[in-house]
Amino acid sequence: MRNHDLSRRDFVKQSLAVAGPAALVATALPLASAESESGAARKLKVVCVGGHPDDPESGCAGSLARYSAAGHSVTVVYLTRGERGISGKSLEEAARIRTAECEAACKIIGARPVFAGQIDGAADFTRVRVDELQKLLSAETPDLVFTHWPIDTHMDHQVASLCTIRACMALPRRPHLYFFEVNSGSQTQGFTPNTYIDITPVLEKKKTALFAHLSQDGEGIWRQHHEIIATWRGREAGVTAAEAFVHLNRDNKNNRLPLL
Repeated sequence: MRNHDLSRRDFVKQSLAVAGPAALVATALPLASAESESGAARKLKVVCVGGHPDDPESGCAGSLARYSAAGHSVTVVYLTRGERGISGKSLEEAARIRTAECEAACKIIGARPVFAGQIDGAADFTRVRVDELQKLLSAETPDLVFTHWPIDTHMDHQVASLCTIRACMALPRRPHLYFFEVNSGSQTQGFTPNTYIDITPVLEKKKTALFAHLSQDGEGIWRQHHEIIATWRGREAGVTAAEAFVHLNRDNKNNRLPLL
């Protein structure tokens, strides 16, 4: 049977049968593991770029938590500090509050927060901004990068995605690039994933990291959006809860995240 004749659920079941329950659920399994030249398992460098505080937590906190728990290096780059995200607060006050929320959320999932210096509601996709992000990513030397799916109703999300795409393309060693979804339907649009990760073991960490964003009603975001998404993507993947991604590749032969 040809690959395109397989249903998504059938393929996932076959993948799990081969790779075991600890494997990342995906639509293809060409990478068995991340190995160094000596053949030993090596530590990965994982970076996530989000437009605002709470975006990385919404889109891929479960995956980040799994990588961190497995001993890999995880960095979250916040394009902005969410300066316009708290009604009645100045940009500076809101930035202080939301920066502290980022730090609390990152501590929960085992990540290091970094701030790219753009301003909430005024993020720019320019060569200067791309160069700034490229320098940040170059310092991290990432193996994998997660960022927003570029078709989104929020311009800052689009800017984060486009800047990340261009910055990754300019790196001497291109990382694997994966797009995540946030508030699908109301923000992320036209998202058709080709890669899944089972986040059932870390679902509470994802929730707690999102709940750390008190100023944004993280609990409400979870209930209204990401609890539903996690369940739906889990149903697609044949697990209790999952995060879904679009993997940007050239040959359609490497549609997966390296094993945790």
